[in-house]
Formats: sequence, structure tokens, C-alpha cells
Amino acid sequence: MTKTSHFARTALQSLAFASGALFLASAAQADMHANKGNKQAYEQTKAEAKVKYDADKDKCKSLSGNAADVCKAEAKVQHVSTVSKAEAAYKNTPKATFDAHKDIAAAQYDLAKEKCDDKTGNDKDVCKKEAEAAYTAAKADAEVQLKTGKAVNHAAEEKLDAKYAAAKEKCDALKGDAKDACQAKAKADFVK
Repeated sequence: MTKTSHFARTALQSLAFASGALFLASAAQADMHANKGNKQAYEQTKAEAKVKYDADKDKCKSLSGNAADVCKAEAKVQHVSTVSKAEAAYKNTPKATFDAHKDIAAAQYDLAKEKCDDKTGNDKDVCKKEAEAAYTAAKADAEVQLKTGKAVNHAAEEKLDAKYAAAKEKCDALKGDAKDACQAKAKADFVK
């Protein structure tokens, strides 16, 4: 394999890994809105994930050597992914989403390293470096997602504050019960 084709393969693997992380980000965002604060759904998902994880690990017992290690790492990736996404959905914060991406990336990195153990010499070294590069890219993508999420939340808060100020200002033209009702409505509308 030429250095150019090896570089192209490495770049494509890193891009695929990073794209997967960004896809997880958008999927987690959608899940968050659907399950925000739903503790029952979160606890149920965790329990189901534990059962599946235990079953998947049991299947690995029939394997030996590195095949068993890879099998266990694959089971862990699935478990961590399910539980982390559920927790991010439940907490519904940029930090929870960041933590989920970080945890998933770490599990995927561990899996990639296990797969490298089947290789030898320079191929093994290259495999490990590619896994490390993909992990670094996934962590960087998670950081961007965290910062973007915080910026979006901050912008949304500023917009709501400005709209609340405008609504309160409209109330100033009124008097008595009408003004009190207007102010109460503004507080209720903008959760103040």
C-alpha cells in the first residue's frame, strides 16, 4: 500500500468517525427533546441496556483470545452508547451531550485498540495511531458541540429576556388590574 493510499484511508476513517460523532450529536439532540426530564424512560432504558449488555457479554464467552476481547469491547460500545444517549436526553444540557459523546468516543477508541491487537509490527502501530487520531477528532467534535450548545442556549436566553422586557414595557401603559394582569401574563409567557 502506498503512503498516499494509506493517508487517504486514514483520512477517510477519521472523517467517518467524526461524522459518526456529529450524527450522534444530532440524534442525541432529537432524543433530548423527546425525553427531556423523563426519568422513567431514562431508568427503563438503562435497565434494558444492562440486560442486553450482559447477554452480549455472555455471547463472548464462546470466543477466545482477542476475538473475545473485541466482542466484549463491541458490547461495551453498544451499552455505553445507549446509556449515555439516554442520560443526555434525560438531563437535556449541552454538558450532558458532551459527556455522552466523550464516553461513546472513549468506548469506540477502546474497541479500535482491541482490533489493532490482531495486527503486528508497523501495521499494529499504524492501527493504534489511526485509532488515537479518530478518538482525538471525536473529542474535538464533542468540544465544538458543547461550545455550540452553550452559545445556542445563551442566545435563546438573551432573546427571551429581550422579549420579556418588551412585554413588560407594554404593561407600563396600563393601570390597576389591567397592568397587574398584563405583568402576570408576561411572567407566565416568559417563565420569569
